[in-house]
Amino acid sequence: MQQKTSKIIRVLIAEDSPFIAKVIASLISSDPQMQVVGMAHNGKEAVEMAMTLKPDIITMDIHMPVMDGYEATKQIMAHCPVPILIASAAVQADGVERMFRAVSYGALDLLDISELTIGENSVFGDKFLESIRLLSRIKVVHHLLAKLEGKHEQVPPVAPIAQEHGTDSLLAIVASTGGPQAIYTVLKALPLNFPCGIVIVQHITSGFLEQFAQWLHNECKLTIKIAEQGEVIKSGTVYLAPCDLQMRVVRGGILHLTDEPIYDGHKPSGTVLLDSVAQVYREKAVAVILTGMGKDGAKGMVAIRAAGGKTIAQDKDSSIVFGMPKEAIDLGCIDRVCPVEEIAPQIVEIFNRGARRL
Repeated sequence: MQQKTSKIIRVLIAEDSPFIAKVIASLISSDPQMQVVGMAHNGKEAVEMAMTLKPDIITMDIHMPVMDGYEATKQIMAHCPVPILIASAAVQADGVERMFRAVSYGALDLLDISELTIGENSVFGDKFLESIRLLSRIKVVHHLLAKLEGKHEQVPPVAPIAQEHGTDSLLAIVASTGGPQAIYTVLKALPLNFPCGIVIVQHITSGFLEQFAQWLHNECKLTIKIAEQGEVIKSGTVYLAPCDLQMRVVRGGILHLTDEPIYDGHKPSGTVLLDSVAQVYREKAVAVILTGMGKDGAKGMVAIRAAGGKTIAQDKDSSIVFGMPKEAIDLGCIDRVCPVEEIAPQIVEIFNRGARRL
């Protein structure tokens, strides 16, 4: 869909540091299609100004006095939902954990903006502005987490795990923009006795990956970890592709990490992973493509389907960005298209039918 350039994007900045707020405001004001409509110095002000100013998007710091960005996000998404980009220059362990909790309550994405404060960084500045453009167009709903609560308990259990190592089936997931929220929704609903391993490519800033893994591990029944070279895939364990490496699965259910070139603009690449899953697991593979900008993973979904595996795509209405799922759907390689909260039940249904009937 072609971007409309006539509409001015109205941005509310929530940031307690005058210096960082000035840097963000200056960058936003440099774009003729953006306007700073307010500057909140704490979370309480952010909530109040969101209600009165009705901005198109909010850039939200996490560490703020009076009320932090996590609590502000919860209140805004509960009472006056607005697209929220978590943007913080103070990314410590506790702060990142709260950033991801804000994502679970409806924040759309997160960025470490510390690079904006270190002289000129036009590449990161362009990425920041592009995130604002993209996310400001997203239609958000009241308190997404509250809408999902209670649904996870309805997921039917899968059969007990028969083996620990080298499972003969595999679930692969690919996601980008909006992915942390979608992955959280899917993984949180999967049962402890999930019968195979799970491999994931999520495009994410490198500084956030470890905390993303830890957050998911704390929130989900499954074991979540960052993949390591040469390890054997275990049932009930989720392996996140490391940043700046390509991840493949090789014969024997072994993870292979390489420093090879970017593929289709990404490293790690969802298509690189899915191609390898298709070759090794064939009809016993299940692949899911979630929200994300661009087309990474679409060709990989074609490979999964051609090998006899099952494919699922997140639908348009529940996707933060429908780019990646749409690309796969348009290629005619998707078996099921469904809202993000229905993906885990679909996965469980497939595995409940037995690996030989995938």
